[in-house]
Amino acid sequence: MDYSFYQHYWWFLVSLLGALLVFLLFVQGGQSQIYTLGKEKRELDLLFNSMAKKWELTFTTLVTFGGAFFASFPLFYSTSFGGAYWVWMLILFSFVIQTVGYEFMNKKGNFLGNKTYKLFLFLNGALAPILLGTAVSTLFFGAEFVVQKENLAGGGMPVISSWQNALHGLEAVGNLWNVAFGIAVFFLSRSLGCLYFINNIQDESIRKNSRKHLLYNAVLFLLFFLPYLINLLLKSGLAENAPNGIIAEESYKYFNNLWTNPWILVLLLVGVVLVLYGFIRGAFSEKFIYGIWYAGPGVVLVVLSLLLIAGFGGTAYYPSLVDAQSSLTITNSSSSLFTLKTMSVVSLLIPFVLAYIWYVWRAMDKK
Repeated sequence: MDYSFYQHYWWFLVSLLGALLVFLLFVQGGQSQIYTLGKEKRELDLLFNSMAKKWELTFTTLVTFGGAFFASFPLFYSTSFGGAYWVWMLILFSFVIQTVGYEFMNKKGNFLGNKTYKLFLFLNGALAPILLGTAVSTLFFGAEFVVQKENLAGGGMPVISSWQNALHGLEAVGNLWNVAFGIAVFFLSRSLGCLYFINNIQDESIRKNSRKHLLYNAVLFLLFFLPYLINLLLKSGLAENAPNGIIAEESYKYFNNLWTNPWILVLLLVGVVLVLYGFIRGAFSEKFIYGIWYAGPGVVLVVLSLLLIAGFGGTAYYPSLVDAQSSLTITNSSSSLFTLKTMSVVSLLIPFVLAYIWYVWRAMDKK
């Protein structure tokens, strides 16, 4: 277990947390279409109460994902969160208003009114998936930053990473592929939200509407995601050449990472099959209510596969569009060996945390 092992181990864990976060965006997807799936007050109450039991899981996973990234790959954290801060501020703001919405929506005397807090939930449901998808896509299509590690020797408060435009992250929308992935994540979250409602709410009207809108959202998701995936596998990427550490362009880099790591390819294919199975049976089978338990793990496997090929194989998981040598890889942006080893001991508790989440999930659904 050398330094490289721990770097790859923590990239795997961070990728897994990111994949779980995308799955848990079913909460946001559900929030964005509550008034589409429910018409009467009774139906709306069922939908809001169903979401209110699960929303904290997404927020907690987002915080954990950010914390794990900060601890294991601090240079990415300082570069992206410190440079592209407008995007991350908007993402955090959308989750803050979600918290406020659930906290005060049904409290008597709230001065903004019940409808305002429900509007907060809709905004979170619409904005968070698009913004997160757009931000994650920059791991493949890059951003405008420069890293100067030699500034560490200057004393005082050295600035290692600097952003090279005044938009500070908002320029990501100028790349249509980033936007396409953000929109794909939006429709994916809505599809998962429909599957969750089908499984969680025993109401024929809601289940019928959810199946209808599941079909619409799933088709739109595939229309945006499949071209993105094909383009990703055909595009060039930046890779670190050992042992000199020079970062250079490599044709078909992400496809090569899949081809040279067949176990990741297997994860991707199994994930795609599970997602399609959950979507198809969930949309067309009136008696089938377990689509979320097929599509959900499938989404985790697909996203995990994409994030793994973004960092494995010496790939620059955060390419610089200004200076290729400033691009971040898991070897030039990670914490020290001591830090990674110490955190790895703590990571052994993850299965117990997952078991606790599963227990709480089941306990909440019994009431």
